[in-house]
Formats: sequence, C-alpha cells, structure tokens
Amino acid sequence: MEKSCTLLVHFDKGTPAMANEIKEALEGNDVPAKIDAMKKAVSLLLNGETLPQLFITIVRYVLPSEDHTVQKLLLLYLEIIEKTDAKGRVLPEMILICQNLRNNLQHPNEYIRGVTLRFLCRLNETEIIEPLIPSVLQNLEHRHPYIRRNAILAVMSIYKLPQGEQLLADAPEMIEKVLSTEQDQSTKRNAFLMLFNCAQDRAINYLLTHVDKISDWGELLQMVVLELIRKVCRTNRGEKGKYIKIIISLLNAPSSAVIYECAGTLVSLSSAPTAIRAAANTYCQLLLSQSDNNVKLIVLDRLIELKASHRDVMVDMVMDVLRALSSPNLDIQRKTLDIVLDLITPRNINEVVLMLKKEVVKTQGGELEKNGEYRQMLIQAIHSCAVKFPEVASTVVHLLMDFLGDSNVASAMDVVVFVREIIETNPKLRVSIITRLLDTFYQIRAARVCSCALWIIGEYCLSLSEVESGIAAIKQCLGELPFYSVSEEPEATDASKKPQLVTSNHVSSRRPAILSDGTYATQSAASETAFSPPTIVQGSMSSGNLRCLLLTGDFFLGAVVACTMSKLVLRMEEVQTSKVEVNKASTQALLIMVSMLQLGQSPVLPHPIDTDSYDRIVLCIRLLCNTGDEIRKIWLQSCRQSFVKMLSEKQLRETEEQKAKAQVSHSQPDDLIDFYHLKSRKGMSQLELEDEVQDDLKRATGEFIKDGDDANKLNRILQLTGFSDPVYAEAYVTVHHYDIVLDVTVINRTKETLQNLCLELATMGDLKLVERPQNYTLAPESSKQIKANIKVSSTETGVIFGNIVYETSNVLERTVVVLNDIHIDIMDYISPAVCTDAAFRTMWAEFEWENKVAVNTTIQEEKEFLDHIIKSTNMNCLTAPAALDGECGFLAANLYAKSVFGEDALVNVSIEKQSCGKLSGYIRIRSKTQGIALSLGDKITLKQKGSS
Repeated sequence: MEKSCTLLVHFDKGTPAMANEIKEALEGNDVPAKIDAMKKAVSLLLNGETLPQLFITIVRYVLPSEDHTVQKLLLLYLEIIEKTDAKGRVLPEMILICQNLRNNLQHPNEYIRGVTLRFLCRLNETEIIEPLIPSVLQNLEHRHPYIRRNAILAVMSIYKLPQGEQLLADAPEMIEKVLSTEQDQSTKRNAFLMLFNCAQDRAINYLLTHVDKISDWGELLQMVVLELIRKVCRTNRGEKGKYIKIIISLLNAPSSAVIYECAGTLVSLSSAPTAIRAAANTYCQLLLSQSDNNVKLIVLDRLIELKASHRDVMVDMVMDVLRALSSPNLDIQRKTLDIVLDLITPRNINEVVLMLKKEVVKTQGGELEKNGEYRQMLIQAIHSCAVKFPEVASTVVHLLMDFLGDSNVASAMDVVVFVREIIETNPKLRVSIITRLLDTFYQIRAARVCSCALWIIGEYCLSLSEVESGIAAIKQCLGELPFYSVSEEPEATDASKKPQLVTSNHVSSRRPAILSDGTYATQSAASETAFSPPTIVQGSMSSGNLRCLLLTGDFFLGAVVACTMSKLVLRMEEVQTSKVEVNKASTQALLIMVSMLQLGQSPVLPHPIDTDSYDRIVLCIRLLCNTGDEIRKIWLQSCRQSFVKMLSEKQLRETEEQKAKAQVSHSQPDDLIDFYHLKSRKGMSQLELEDEVQDDLKRATGEFIKDGDDANKLNRILQLTGFSDPVYAEAYVTVHHYDIVLDVTVINRTKETLQNLCLELATMGDLKLVERPQNYTLAPESSKQIKANIKVSSTETGVIFGNIVYETSNVLERTVVVLNDIHIDIMDYISPAVCTDAAFRTMWAEFEWENKVAVNTTIQEEKEFLDHIIKSTNMNCLTAPAALDGECGFLAANLYAKSVFGEDALVNVSIEKQSCGKLSGYIRIRSKTQGIALSLGDKITLKQKGSS
C-alpha cells in the first residue's frame, strides 16, 4: 500500500551516503556534521531506504542534543519512519520517543514547544498521542501566541483522528472558550478553523453572535469566515440571505485578498442585481488599485465571466472598466477593450467613444514603445463602435484620418478601411470625408494605404469640384512627368546613377505575400514600409508620395492610380459641360499612364513592370480612348455595388453570430412574469428579496439542473479488455484543460479472490502520470473503480497504454492482462476561433512549422470536402461564405482554431476539381509548435477520405 507523504525534499542520487558514514557522524560531537548526517538520513528514507540500524543510534546520540536545528531534523525523521508493524500495531521502541516528546512539550524554549506541536499535527498513531494530550492542552494557555496557535492545530488534528472524539471529547468547547478570550489574530483564525472543520454549528453560532465585529477581524480570520459561508450556503441555500449581508459588510475590508474573495463568493451564491453590482464594483476597484499585471488579468477574467451571465449589471460599469486602459500592458488593454465592446448600448456609446478618442490622442506622444499597436487596437475598437452606432462616426472619423500617414502601416491600414466603410454607410459624411482625404493624401507613405485611399477617391468624388480636386491631388503626388529623363536612359546602366532615382531607404526585393484566400503573390518589400521624405530626382522637382513608391517598382500601385484616374475622367464626362476640360483631363490621365508604362519597361528600375499591372494600365488607356455606356456602367456603378454587397454580407454574418450566442440561454421558450410584489416579505431585506426572486427564476428556467449530454458520455467509454478475459476493464475518459481523468471500472469475472491487483499505465507523447499505481484485493465477481490522473503539457496526440497485473491463491506467478491503447484526441484540446485576415497572414508568415497534406478523398464536391474538413478538425472557416459560392472548379479557404494552451492552428485548404471529377490539391497546416502541426496533419490524413 502507498503511504501518505507529508514531506518532500529534493534528493540528488548521484552520490548516495552510506549508512555507516551517517552512523559515525551521528555518534560524534560535531553539531554541523550531525546536522548534515540527519539531512542525509531523511533524504534516504524519503527515497525508499529503510535504515533500521539508525534508530537506536539516533535515540542515544541525537535525542539529548540541545541544538534547535538537530531537534527540528529529529522531528522530521520521526515523521517519516515506519512506526507500526505489518499488522498495524505500534512498534515497542516508539515508547522511547514518547517521553522525549512530552519533555519537548514542556520545554522552556518556545521554538522547541512550537515545532513539536506542529509535528503532532502529522502523527496518526493514537498510542503515541494519547499520553501527550495533557501536555498539549496545557499549551493552549501558554503566554506566547506562537505556541497557542500551534497547540490549537494539534488539538484539531487529534480530534480529526478516527478515535479523536474519545481522546478529546470536549475539544470544541475548549477551543470555543479560547476563541472568546484570544487577542492574537493568527491564533483566533486557527481556533475558528478548528470549529469550522470539527464543530460547524459552534463556528456558525460564534459568527452570528459577533456579526458586528467581523469587519475588525484580521485578514486570515475573514478568509476562513468566507470559506465557512460558502460551505454553509452550498448545503443549505435557504439560509444564505443573512450570510450575504455579512459578505457585503466585508466588501469594505482593507485587505485586497478579502474583498476579491468576497466578490467571488457573492457571485457564486447570489444572482440578485444588488449583489452582482457590488461584486462588479469591487472588481473594478481592484483593477485600479492593484499594480500587478497578473492580478489585473485575473480580475478582467472574472469580469468577463460576470459579463456572460449578468450583462445588464455590467453595462452600467463600462466606464469603470475602461479606466483599466491606463495600464501600459497590451494584454490588459486588449482584454479591457474586448469587454467594453460587448457592453456598448445607445446609452453609453458617446461616453465610450469620447474616452477612446482621448486614448488615441495620448498615443501620439512617443513615450511608449508599443504605442503603434495600442493605437491600432483603439482604431479597431472605434471602427466597431461606429459600425454598431453610425451616429458616432461623425465625431471620430476626422480625428482618425490624422493617422493615415502613421508610420505603423497596420494602424494606418485600419484607419483607411474604417474610412472606406463609413463613407458608404454614412452618406451625410461623404463630402467632409472626401475633402479631408484629399487634403491629407500627400501624407500617406504606405503603398497598401495609398491603394485603398485612391479607391475611395475614385468611387466617392461625385461633384465637379471634387473630381477636379481628386485629379489635382493625384497629379501633385506623382510630381512632374516624365518619371525619368529620356536623355538619361543610355547612361542609366551606370551603377553610380541608379541610386539617385530610388528614394526608398530599402533596396527593393521580391518576396511572397499571402493573399486573403491563402494563395501566394509577389510584392515589393518596399511597399510594406513607410518611406523617407521625397528627395530630388534628376531633371524633376521635389517628388510626392506616389512618385516615391512608383520609383521603387511598385506597379500594382501604378495600376490603382490608372484605374482611379480613369474613373475620375469618366465621372468628369458626366458632370462637366465643357468638352474641352474633359479632353484636357483625359489627355493628362493618358500621359500619366503612358509615363508609368515607360518607367516600367525602362532599365532604370531594378525589375520591370509585372504583366498583370501592365495589362491593367493598357486596359485603362483603351477605355479612355474608346468609352461606351456599358463600360461606363461597369466602371462607375458595378464596383461600388460589389462593395455594398460585401458590407451587407459582413453585417448579416455578424448578426447571425450574435443571434446564435443569444439563443444559448434559457430552457423556457416564453419569458416568465416576475410577480415580485406578490412575494411574502416576512422581514426580509431588499437584497434577500431580490435574491429569492432570482432563485425562483433560475428554478423555473431550469438553470439549477443542467444535465449533461448522456449520449456524449457513452461515446467516451472505452473497452480496455476482451469479454473473455478473467478481468474485464473499461475506462471513462474525462478531459479537462490540463489534465485527463481515467475512471477505470475493473470487474473480477472469476470465482476466485484476486490479490495485489494493480492497474499499471504508461504514456507516450506529452502526457505524464501523476500517481503511482496502488494494489487492490478484488472479491469474486465484484468490481472496483480506479481513478488515474494524467497531466497534459501540450496539444499533441498522446497514447496511454498498460496492463492489469494480479495474483490468485492457486497460482504463484502473477497474471498479466494487456489493455487496449487509449488514444488522446487532439480535438479535445482545440476549439474554433476567430481572427482578422491581417492577423492570419501575419501568423502564417511568422510560424515556422508547416505540415503539407496532399488531398486524397472520395468526395467529389469542393464545398462538401471543405465542410467535411471543418467538421473533422473542429476549426472555424475565416473565408466568407460569399467567397465560396458558385461552381468554378477551384476553392481556397483559411481555417483557424486555438488550443487550450493558447497555441494557434492555421490551415489553408487549396483544392481543384480535375477533369475526371476527382479533387486534388493540398491542405497546409502551420503552427508555432511541431506537435499541433503533426497531430492535425495525422487527423486530416485519417479523416479526409470522407467515409470514416
């Protein structure tokens, strides 16, 4: 049988000490050598050695020592040695110890008395303890609090022994007396803890008679009071009204630990709005008063839980929660914004947006290194607010447009995407946004932001003045034409002249970029960076931002410029009566496009124009030379209609997600009428009344009784042995976040008693057994439930294997029954998650582990195969449903999930339908760690056929 262990010490097995050496050191008079020998003896005993020859040596040479360290080590030695024989009787030599312990309990030194009392707390042998009880009780009245508090703990542990109530029949009464007279807070806490554990009624009685003084009790005692309240209210819910009052009085305690526990206890015991509001207020206070970031993150987690179950109360706390943004930690800021965005209502939206605007302005000061990332989070939060409540857009859009030229490209990109959505959804703001955008366009330094801004200019410049301003702004940013002098072209091969034409800080290089559908494209590295102020190009004036980017070889931007100019000229034809002005604008646009083509085909740049951009610019030139009504309609209307459709689909998807979340709530289809005023009041306070009403509602809506899915439970039962084996075993596997519990039922199917039956388990992968196996005796045809705990340290497919070993009275050898393997499924650890396309691409570029699985399936439809993969891998499809509609023979989609350990799993499915009807392609999995990439790959390979 396993013994309970009360002591753990690290032991280096490299050079184990010999028993003879220890014995010699103990017999000597050198105290340091004696201490060292005692430490070695304790370490050896803890690691399974018996050392029987040392006992008498220790009694002779160590017991008489006056050194405190030696005495402490002696007590540790006595704690771990075997004190009983095989039949459970106390060994006769233990009598030698009793006298020494009695002397220690009457020792003039307080430390010796204290450590001896602590030793008695871990002693289970009644025969040794019984003669010491009078000495223990004397110590309850000692003048020193250290001894009194340890004496109380000793009394508690003696009283909890199987024969404890006979040994100390009046212990609760004595401790209650001590509690009423005691002044030391720590001793009072121990006395109350003893009553709480051994005589709960007395503890409750003491608590209720001293209700007025609870706020003056020390932190330690208040924590035990809260524990008692939780225990009492769980067993007797009808009594909780009076205890909730005590908890609310403790919310004003000076200790942060106490008020945190109070808030948690309130939430677990009551659903009354007053109680929940008090708990939420407490959490908000802690959020501001605590400087430790870990504490803040824990408190934010509690607020997220409150938000899920008591949203109405949390809505009023939004501004208090927002104050946590003052912390410089990005994780805290992100969590705070996530909570607040879920609690926005028409009542608080203006206050929230005002606060967010102030925070955005603060980020302009460059004190903090992560200001760019924080600003990006704030911009996304404001974007989300403006989409939900369009009326606030007018107050923020102009402030955010100041950041279009932000050096943080991601932040600037968020601003321009926000502006693009607002200009469509808020027609009243169109004129002011366009005017502001044209005024600030020259400040934009990033190619992706320029492209989006040019699209807005091309689509939303509707009046004549706007169209003319748009053309003028683009011309100004392109600078003087041509982009290089013709006379320079022959000399341009000279290496010394090349650098003067490229104004970026970066040498342009081509590297793959990940598009939103997961496919690769090549882009210039320079397009991702913010550029240095324009410099003078030979033969031209100071260049603008568009010129600067074009001279680095970014011809995708050139194609966007050409399209924008074409749209502006086409719109000018509609609003300008003078044909001369229209023709003038048209020729200027054509000149710009031709100049870009010339630049792209010249040897001045490191690489020529790509074919796609070339074709688009040529198409724009043809369009301006020969316009027709059909073409005009496509260019001026269809593009905007596609954007409107995309926005409406996004909104529809978000609405559906919110509806799905809202449906998870109650089991009653109709709302209950709350007959609040008809309730019997019988002297209850307002809080107790609210709590009663909430409990009635919970009972009516079935929230108190939540039955698990029984069918799902049956799926988790695994048969470990065959039906014909002498021992039948099956396991019920429960997967918690960081551990797996195996509940194994073992049935003896023979007519014999099985002795020393042991379930031996071993693991493969990142799994670790927590306990060593125990031996059991199993009667004929009886069963036994054996629990095994296994710790999990990463998201990886693991295997648990093992056997059952037992002995019978007839056969001398041990019988072994091999068990079936238990495979721990990765699906238990990953759950669908959501992230933005930009975040997905960033992670895809950063993650180093990739697993590429070739598609090999009997499924013949692309969409059906994708749905099958999503279901098999428990992942979320980030690609919009609209992008997957239609039949074209190709499909590319991104899937995303998160593990319970916080790991990200990214999957890209790219498939094509062959002429024979079969699907081909690849599924690429990327993650930060190898385990999740390999395990997901194995899962997909196993499941992709479709039939399994």
